[in-house]
Amino acid sequence: MADALRIGWRQYRLERRMFWRNPSAAFFNFLLPLLFLALFGGLYAGDQENLDILVPGIAGMSIVSTTFVALTHNFVALREQGMLKRLRGTPMPTASYLGALAGHAVTNAVVQLTIVIVAGDVIFSTGWPQDWGALAVFAGLGVACFALLGVALAHAVPSSEAAPAYVNAVFLPLIAISGVFYDGDDSPAFLRDFAEALPLTHLIDGLNGAMITGNVSWSDLTIIALWTLAGAFLAVRGFSWEAKRS
Repeated sequence: MADALRIGWRQYRLERRMFWRNPSAAFFNFLLPLLFLALFGGLYAGDQENLDILVPGIAGMSIVSTTFVALTHNFVALREQGMLKRLRGTPMPTASYLGALAGHAVTNAVVQLTIVIVAGDVIFSTGWPQDWGALAVFAGLGVACFALLGVALAHAVPSSEAAPAYVNAVFLPLIAISGVFYDGDDSPAFLRDFAEALPLTHLIDGLNGAMITGNVSWSDLTIIALWTLAGAFLAVRGFSWEAKRS
């Protein structure tokens, strides 16, 4: 166990160094959500009601971008380049490697969420979170949920070249209808009903309650938990160390 933890820690440090050496990864994980926050924050300047909706929405989007988007791209690239297959044949414990990848995604999510919270208080006057415990619970389960869903989606992506198309086909509609940039209650009924079945809507609602209103609906946590279980099942069932094409 001690050796596995030590190896996992070294792999985690390697993942961090590799991440910062990849400008595109840093952009989509950190700068893109912050650009949206700056853009829509400028549009909503002086409108505190909309700003109180925007900041938790960007926080939820940040969790999705640092887990779902990043892990889908990473797993497809590692699989298709043969890295997973080669790692499978090394003495490195599987748990050490997968734990390092998970720790890397969690670190990015924590850093991004911290930036959004600080920006919300300092720039947009949303204040500090009302319920830190609920914030930690929703953020933690949200990270687990979207990380597993990202790994599950990676199984369906046939090649590294196709990964951006598959990810954007899910990510862009998801953030468009889940109330990231606006109050979801103002959307048409058919979109609102569809969004209610998606985990991001309930993650944003939970973050809004924890960060802004102080009123948390734990039924939102149940929906996220169900998606987490579904993601875990699909991630494990479809996992493959082999590339889909030779």
